[in-house]
Amino acid sequence: MTYSRIVGTGRYLPEQIMTNADVEKIVDTSDEWIRTRTGVERRHVCAPDQTTSEMCIEAAKIAIEDAGIDVTDIDMVITGTTTPDLIFPNVSTLVQHKLGIPACPAFSLEAACTGFIYALTTADKFIKAGEAKCVLVMGAECITKLVDWTDRNTCVLFGDGAGAVILQPSEEHGIISCHLGADGQYKDLLYYPVGQSSNLALAGTADANIIMSGNEVFKVAVKTLGKIAAETLEDAGVTKEELDWLVPHQANIRIIQAMAKRLEMPMEKVIVTVQDHGNTSAASVPMALDVGIRDGRIKPGQLVLMEAFGGGFTWGSVLMRL
Repeated sequence: MTYSRIVGTGRYLPEQIMTNADVEKIVDTSDEWIRTRTGVERRHVCAPDQTTSEMCIEAAKIAIEDAGIDVTDIDMVITGTTTPDLIFPNVSTLVQHKLGIPACPAFSLEAACTGFIYALTTADKFIKAGEAKCVLVMGAECITKLVDWTDRNTCVLFGDGAGAVILQPSEEHGIISCHLGADGQYKDLLYYPVGQSSNLALAGTADANIIMSGNEVFKVAVKTLGKIAAETLEDAGVTKEELDWLVPHQANIRIIQAMAKRLEMPMEKVIVTVQDHGNTSAASVPMALDVGIRDGRIKPGQLVLMEAFGGGFTWGSVLMRL
């Protein structure tokens, strides 16, 4: 049987760093308030003229080099993002062209913060079906361009960035189990009110910003992520004790801590980057994975659970052996 395995990772963060002290200058908040409630200490913010595809390209270059492949080896490109450069063509086609990847299937998925998990799961299916041999999978966001910088409940949370992985076939287990889910009944708890087919008149106005009911999102996120984590482990015949690492979506430190508690994992076995990156939506999981691999904590052969939860609500998890 053919499995899929991550053979290279990469990440890119914009040059501009905004610390909590910087945020204090533009909104009524404090470093202590932000850190204790979110865990965020700083975040990277893209330049006004910087695009999601540009960040993807930089992350992809690193992942391609890490995998030891050539761009001509890639036969599929998938990106998870809620902040595309254009309505069309999609981000993946822009990356494919700019990197010089030969013509191949290239598409983007929109599942909010779960976008990378959806994209990785999709790539896994293509490889297992024998329809792809080398897939570039990315999660990237210029999410700060959607933020209301006068709303202290949301603006302190978010940051920009891109993460990328290279997925190839393997005779041994790489990705073991993937689980996805969504429930639109929670739409009003976390959403962005502007789209191409509705409320377009709001675009560029003070009313166009991320709207979130933080406490309610927290409750549903912890419950849902706990359930899907249990389902993923059960499906794979793996116990919580066998897990080496949890790589969660970096929404905020309280959700991360709650998930670690549910899995009975010490925080020392959880990759946490929220303090440095903030919530980068679809980029957070691949960037956190790259951090954990490059600093030597996540080692080949170890069992890793990745999971995310986003507006929609959407959720997903991937259990893999590196």
